[in-house]
This record gives sequence, structure tokens and C-alpha cells, in this order.
Amino acid sequence: MTRNVTCPADLAVSEEVRMIVVAYMRWQLLHFTPQVVLQLGLWSMWLSGFILIGLSIYATHKLSTFNKDEIKYHPKIAIFAAPAPFTGSAGFRQRIAIRSWLGLSPDITVILFSQHPSVAAFAANFGSRLFVEPNIDFTFLGTPFFHSMVARTQSFESDISVLIDPETILLPDFVSTLNYAYESENDWLLVASSRNVSYFPFNLSDDGKYWLKKDGKMVTTQEFQEILDQSPQWSLCEDRMLLAWNSVELPLHNGVLPPFLYGKGIHNQWVISEALSCQQRFVFDASWTISSLFFNDPENLSNQSGKESQLSGAERRSWESVGNSRLGSLYGSSCFLEVNYSGLANLVKCDGQYLFVNTTENIVYPVTYERLSFWKGQIFHSWRLKKLMACVGGLKLLHRRLDCSLADQLKALPPLDFPFSLESLLYVIADKNKTVVLAVAGYSYREMLMSWVCRLRRLRVTNFVVCALDYETYQFSVLQGLPVFNDPSAPSNISFNDCHFGTKCFQRVTKAKSRMVLQILKLGYNVLLSDVDVYWFKNPLPSLYTYGPSVLAAQSDEYKATGAINLPRRLNSGFYFARSDSSTIAAMEKVVEHAATSGLSEQPSFYDTLCGAGGSNRIGDDRCVEPETNLTVHFLDRNLFPNGAYLGLWQKKNVRRDCAKKGCLVLHNNWISGRLKKLERQVLSGLWEYDTGTRMCMQRWDRTKLTKPTRIF
Repeated sequence: MTRNVTCPADLAVSEEVRMIVVAYMRWQLLHFTPQVVLQLGLWSMWLSGFILIGLSIYATHKLSTFNKDEIKYHPKIAIFAAPAPFTGSAGFRQRIAIRSWLGLSPDITVILFSQHPSVAAFAANFGSRLFVEPNIDFTFLGTPFFHSMVARTQSFESDISVLIDPETILLPDFVSTLNYAYESENDWLLVASSRNVSYFPFNLSDDGKYWLKKDGKMVTTQEFQEILDQSPQWSLCEDRMLLAWNSVELPLHNGVLPPFLYGKGIHNQWVISEALSCQQRFVFDASWTISSLFFNDPENLSNQSGKESQLSGAERRSWESVGNSRLGSLYGSSCFLEVNYSGLANLVKCDGQYLFVNTTENIVYPVTYERLSFWKGQIFHSWRLKKLMACVGGLKLLHRRLDCSLADQLKALPPLDFPFSLESLLYVIADKNKTVVLAVAGYSYREMLMSWVCRLRRLRVTNFVVCALDYETYQFSVLQGLPVFNDPSAPSNISFNDCHFGTKCFQRVTKAKSRMVLQILKLGYNVLLSDVDVYWFKNPLPSLYTYGPSVLAAQSDEYKATGAINLPRRLNSGFYFARSDSSTIAAMEKVVEHAATSGLSEQPSFYDTLCGAGGSNRIGDDRCVEPETNLTVHFLDRNLFPNGAYLGLWQKKNVRRDCAKKGCLVLHNNWISGRLKKLERQVLSGLWEYDTGTRMCMQRWDRTKLTKPTRIF
């Protein structure tokens, strides 16, 4: 609030003092001798000087206070959103919304979570105030994970963080409300809902700072309000909600944020409920002081990614909301099931004064920066209650709309199943060469599966698919946003800790891999089979594409540093590239048939079938040719594709550095017995990419707090 330089009351007192002194001096002049008059004159000059000095100090203090109020610190606001590709009507709405944000204040920076090229192209037009952050977790359809988004906001340096739907338009009172909240000495979480507007006859100016009517004149506040008043009431129970908080080290809630899919329900209500439950932040509803709106979109496709748009409506709907509902029922406090927002404090503005209103208890009180904590029970009933409630008379209607209990919604949930067939998955994920990367995993290797997935995501390898050997792995993969399918013929009773090389369990599991490769090859797709214990330093596919048709390129399991690498049973069936051609398919049929009747794993079947018993089909030191199908097996260079025993690389002090010197593309974590030993070796070597506690891929920004995201496009 602006203050005057001088205080009238204080000046009045000073004037009275001066008048008393002058009157006293005149009285002395009438009653004393010239000598006395001279002395009094000197004394009066001294006294007047003292008074002037005092008034000067007072005025200087007042001027200093004035300057402090006039030149307030404007908080830095970071707005985070996850837009869909900038195409079609959704792209049009997003462009308007984001431009409206940037036009509000130069203190606003916008960060967009996306990996789509169209988003990067849009951001390039706005310089340093608009960034694209691709380094968070996304599903295979391009839907961002809400917990990864929140984690990224907390690593970005700003005074206020805001999460918002990418199509929501913000009006100027957004900034004034956040500036006001920022002055609070409390830690807070603000929530606000938007109006669904079907009629909005205004256009945004080129610089995004003003809204214009058709005649080119600026839109007034009253005209904005008339449009909003014609719109339906909003609801905090919907997905399109704004969340904002002062960016301090204090978390929004206790515990771990589940891996919710953004924009698919539940996550906003879950955060609000948990924030209310832990009582670390003051939670309030600012829907009445933040004017925001979005255009009516009957199809509601704003968060649809490029890949998701290739799927039918049935394929892209229910499983995502079911997954979020399951997570909401499993994580957090029991209060979430009965969350009711009617107890939230509502921030309103009446006659220029901010007030908090509790419609449940009919309590209204003015805001003072130091006393927001009064909402915890020390609020007094104001004698101005009737007058103030008249100012916010519509709040009672909103109160009736805020009972968002999800107990019934979360009681009876359908099974968590993908609606995708294997064929539809392959169609979505395959690269331009019709190639997929296949991983086969059971539940005991789920953490290693995720570390492998996170590494591929870091390398921007998105054409992978997971074959789940059990329902637990399938369900886990669905919740992690992986393209996964069940193998109906997978062996049952897979041991958790005793399914490593040489065990009966291992023998049964490996045979499932070759069966699935053959099935995918017959569907017309090339396959790179990679075990999840193969760490990828770089994408090996460009190197593997150099091998033409009728060639199967496979890793050598030979451990000796010198000599032939195609010796008997040295073909590693945990990493190989097979093309979908007639020779390869015929040869793989022979391998699967041989393995089905073998008492060993599939690995000996690969070598004995393709290279002949004892290596009778070997050619040179690195090849062999299967005579009936004319398929050539090429054993890969071990400096580029080393196995776990080659040159003792896993025993090096700095595995990554030594592998880089060799030019390794991948490194297989084999030639070690036992799941736990395998995990320990990979984690301790620094070749681990997954945080099991947060269920997120490890990111560079998660290790070092950055001021700005890395622009990779």
C-alpha cells in the first residue's frame, strides 16, 4: 500500500511546538531588557535549528518508508505446463493461453514439458522467457508423469511455482493475487479453478499484453466480468485446475507422490488432500481472485500426444484413469477418500481489501501477512459479517459444488489392462525402419527393467516394447507407462531370486524370448532383442542397420581377449538383431523348435542350430552360415558390444570411462551369478538410471539444482 511522505498528525504536533516557541519569544521581547532579548534570540535560534534537524530526520525516515513500499520486490513466477502438440484446434488454444501468460508480467517464465518438435518450434519464437523441458518421465504415448513434473518444478529456482492446464487463459488479477500471497510469511499452496467459456469475442494483442475488441479498443475489467458471469460455475473437482505455491524447500505434502499420469484425473485432488492433511502449508482457494478461463472443448483432447492421436478413443481412455484411481487408493492418507474442499479458505477481494472466507463456519476476516495461520482455529467472527458476505454472496453456491468425495469412485475399479493388441502396440512404437527393441522381464527384475527403460529414454530411444512374463510385471509396467504385453505361454512359478544363468527357471524363461521374437518377425517388424541387464552407452541401432538382409547380428560371449569369437556356444542370445526377412524367420523357427525339445536354455539352441554342433558351420573367426536357410550369423565386435567377462570391464574403477575409451555401445551385465550380485555391480558402477523410492528416472536436474532447463531441441 502506498504511504504519504509526511503524516498530517505528526506535522500538526510539530507546528504546535513551533507556535508555542514563537509566542514565548514574543512575550520575552515585551518584558525583558535588550541583553536578555539578545540571549533569548540566541537560544531561540538554537532551539529552532534543533527542531528543523528533527523534522528533517523524520521526513527522511518517512521518505525511506515510502520508497520501500513503492518499489516492492516483484517475485519471479515460473509457470509449468504440459501442452499437446501444437496442431489443430488444441494448438490454437494453447498458443493463445501461453501468450496470455507471458503478457502479464516480465517476471514470468514459462516452462513447457514436451518432447514433440512442434512445441520446440513454438517456443523458439519467445526467446529466454519460454523453455521446453523434455527431460522428465513420459509414457510411451507421450503423456507426462505428474510426479516427474512436480519434481522438476521443485528443482527450478523461482519465487513462485505454478502448474496449469496448457489451454487456460490468465487475466491480470493472476499476478496481483500471487504478488499479494508472496508477501505472506507463511508457506502456502494456492488452488484455483477456471471458467469454461463458449463465447469470448476478444483477441489478444500482438505483444500479448492487452485484450482487444473487434473495433480495436481495449477490453475493460467490467467487460471481462460480464463474460465470466455468463459462464457456468467452476468446480475444484475437475482436472483443469491451477496449483501455485511459494517455492521454498518445504514439500507440498508428506511422503511420496505416486506416478500419476498428468491430465488423467485424481492427481490434483490427491495433492490438495495430502497438503491439507499434513498441515505444513496454508491451503486456500483463490478462484474468486484469479480470473482464468478456457474455451469449451467437447472432445477434451488437450493432453493428447502425437502417438496417442493414432489410437481410437477406446484405446486411449479408461486404462489411464483406472491407473490413476488405483494409485490414489493405494497411496497417501485415508483422508483422501473422503476429501471435501468446502473447508478450504477462500481468498476474495471486497472494496479493494483481500479477505479470507469460510463458508462452512460463516467466518470472514481480513488478511494480515503475519496471521494466515489464524485459519487453524483462532479466527474471530467479524461484526461486519453480513456486509462482507453480501460481497461474496455467490460463494455459498460454490460451497455446494466442492464436495469431491471420491470414495465411491475408488471402491470398485475394473482390472488394470491395456486395450492394445500386440499389433497395435508395434504399429505405434516402431521406428521408420519398422524396427522394435524387445525386452522380456519378470517381476524380480522390474527395477532393472526400469533402469534399462530410463537409459533408453535418456538416449531418446522410444521404439521399445516389453514382454511381461507375469501379471505383476504387466501391471507394474502399465503404471510406469511402458508399452507392454503379456506372453500367454510364459512359464509360471518364476523364482524371485533363483532365476539366473544355469537354473531351471532361467532355462524356461529364455525360451520365451525366442518365441516372442519369432512372433514379431512374422508380423513384419525387425527386432533388436536386448536383455534388461544390457547397459546402453549409445544407441546401437545405427551400427546394427549396417548389416543387411539375411544376417543375424549377435553378441559374442567369448571371454578370452584374443582369438576367435565364434567358438562353440559363444553366441549370446541376450542381445541380437534380427531382420524380418524369409531367411531369418525360417532360421528362427528352427531355433524355437530345437529349444522346445532341449533340456537346456535357448542359448545352446541358437548356436547348435545356426552354427552347427561343435561349430561345423563356422566361417572365419566371427561368422557362421546356416546352410538350409542361408542365414549368416555375425558375431559383433566385443570392443563395441562387450560381454560381462571381456577385459574385466566391470571390475574397472570407472566403468563408464574405460568403456568410452573402448568405444563401447553397450555393456552386458552377465558372467555373474545371482540377481542381487548383478544389481549390486550395476548400481555401484554408476550405471543405474532409476530411483526406486520415487519411481522416477534419474535426471541431471535431480542431482544439481538448475536455474533454467536445458534446451535440447
